[in-house]
Amino acid sequence: MKDHSTEADARIVIDDLLKQAGWEPSDKSQVATELTTPDGGRADYMLMARNGRPLAILEAKRSAIEPYTAKQQALPYAKKIGAPFIFLTNGELIYFWDYTNDDARIVNSFFSRRDLERLVEMRATRKPLASVDIPEYYLRQGEDRQVRSYQREAMQALDHAIELGKRRFLIELPTGTGKTDLTCLYIKRLIQAGRAERVLFLVDREQLAKQALEAFQDVLNQHGSYWLRPGMARQEQQITVCLLQTMVSRYTEFTSGYFDVVVVDESHRSIYGSWQTALTHFDALHIGLTATPSAYIERNTFQFYQCKDGQPDFAFPIQEAFKSGYLAPYKFATGITVLLAEGTEVEDESYDPAKFEREWTNEDSNKKMIQEFDRLAWKSYQELAPGQKVGPGKTIVFAITKHHAARLANYLNELHPDLKGQYAEVITSDVANADDLIRKFKREDYPQVAVSVGMLDTGFDCREVLHLVMCRRVRSPILYQQMRGRGTRTAPHIDKKKFVIYDFFGNHEYFNDSDTDIFTGAGSGVAPGGTRKPPGERRDLVELGLQDEWLHAVTYVEVGKDGERVDKKDYITNWQKAVQSSAKDDPVIKKVRDGELLDENEEQALADRLNRPEMYFNEENLRRAYQQPGGNLIDFIKAALGNLKIKSRDEELTENFQAWLVAKSITPQQAQYLSLLKNRGIARGRIELEDLFQPPLSILNAAELGVELFGEKGLKDIVEDLNESVFKKSA
Repeated sequence: MKDHSTEADARIVIDDLLKQAGWEPSDKSQVATELTTPDGGRADYMLMARNGRPLAILEAKRSAIEPYTAKQQALPYAKKIGAPFIFLTNGELIYFWDYTNDDARIVNSFFSRRDLERLVEMRATRKPLASVDIPEYYLRQGEDRQVRSYQREAMQALDHAIELGKRRFLIELPTGTGKTDLTCLYIKRLIQAGRAERVLFLVDREQLAKQALEAFQDVLNQHGSYWLRPGMARQEQQITVCLLQTMVSRYTEFTSGYFDVVVVDESHRSIYGSWQTALTHFDALHIGLTATPSAYIERNTFQFYQCKDGQPDFAFPIQEAFKSGYLAPYKFATGITVLLAEGTEVEDESYDPAKFEREWTNEDSNKKMIQEFDRLAWKSYQELAPGQKVGPGKTIVFAITKHHAARLANYLNELHPDLKGQYAEVITSDVANADDLIRKFKREDYPQVAVSVGMLDTGFDCREVLHLVMCRRVRSPILYQQMRGRGTRTAPHIDKKKFVIYDFFGNHEYFNDSDTDIFTGAGSGVAPGGTRKPPGERRDLVELGLQDEWLHAVTYVEVGKDGERVDKKDYITNWQKAVQSSAKDDPVIKKVRDGELLDENEEQALADRLNRPEMYFNEENLRRAYQQPGGNLIDFIKAALGNLKIKSRDEELTENFQAWLVAKSITPQQAQYLSLLKNRGIARGRIELEDLFQPPLSILNAAELGVELFGEKGLKDIVEDLNESVFKKSA
């Protein structure tokens, strides 16, 4: 960023930032400048409401001055004219100060006129959270559901933290205990108390987005909600559901004050690098939800949510959920063929799944697994759920590859020829009607069995599941617990008593999991054959739903129902050719090329058209081919047309630094100091402690000042954190 060393230089930048937030500095009905009062008070800018009343005072400083120091200069003037808010800025750092309620805090952008007017309106109608009753029951999927005791306790814990002035919260609830329902109920509560009007719900999977939208439309049906997709025009609805991957490329379309509440599902995967920018951009109440036990959540997640290490604002242990009957218990099928023999380990985390499939399964072993599962499932299903009419009950089979999934589904259907191929279905991203199949699996008798790779292992909700069939190896403790969680939901309507896990690869022994001693991700245990400590693979936390071994170590993309392997480079070449030739006559691709936004139907129709047989161009396959876990279909189309504006390294690092800074709980002096270090990091690719003793930083006495602000160990830690969180990509 250029050095705006005088106040006049800073003003040019500030005017531009105001325009980005929807203000017109030249319109005196919106923005007044150079104001003075009879007693000599002055303000650089005043931002006004549509009714002409003052909304905010803006105090401008040149870049060398830490804007926080101008607080007492701006306060008397704001009070005198009745402006409820103050912005303090030097063009690089912006502070927002709601001075009757909080101290000034760093924000990423100015707020729009609508944002500030909304805050004023909410303040007038705000009431204590304790005055809003927590309901006994709520309507969901056409049935009355009782608010569970731990859901009530979680809401009360949030109330207490909000009343104490906390603005970020982390909630840990096991899979299947109703995190989304709890969120909907709490958002309703915040709206009723006048604490929220606009809400953002971020997820990292399409299936989760669909489920969240259904829940909002059930529980908050009086409030408009929609799913913001990558190429879609934004709608002015109260509740926005969005994929984190989409928001990373679109957050700059919103001001920092646009949302009052930001909720992130599976939040432990979102507090890193560029993902963080999509969160910290919003100056809102932040609620993080996770099913991952504290032992596997990294320190910076707790820091972001302003919690002590290992201590979420509310946690409900999985053992308690089983004990209280909120989750269905499980047992492991015994005496089945285990393909990974005891003592045989494949330690390499980045193995090639196709090679693994070849080495560990063949036609005979696949048939054997399927026959054993099917025989046992038909024998036990009425004991597992006496109310289940159709055998053997809903089943999810986890396969190694798409090719493997196709073989397993085929063998299952061969066992039941009378059902003409409807007994088992493959559900992957390449199935054109995957959504319809998922709906049928959830609501109709057939298919009874869903065979999948990576699509149903996290975030998939079907409470009638009685059987989980693990036909693949799992070494991620988080993924293992997520997969196990697909069966834990209770289903009173079929009198579900428990579910069975058929583990053909001995995963539960690796994690020392049993129905009497539940594996929760913490510590280690003695497995048959000796002591083994399940690895706490840290990168599992940041995979955003894509396993590392698939993203980088594999040279092909599996496409189609049978999992044909196409070289990644060939896949990208074919994609580019297809998009470029379609751009001539496909009106929707033309719109994307010309930078126009699409409506929901256009985007869905385009996705369906591209995911046709032959090449199966869909988001998941393109992410694998481009090795971009955060990419979306619209970005990939723009890339193929050669008109995707790639951010410069400096721009990306500056954004990442700003997000990292906003996430920290630090003093203004520390923030100013770290801005100095940032410029060094951008220039050099990382920051070394020796840099503090050499020009230009030594001239500014950087080493001594750093120790004074952070302490010797604190300075080392913060430099290490900066390198890890902001500069790692560029190193």
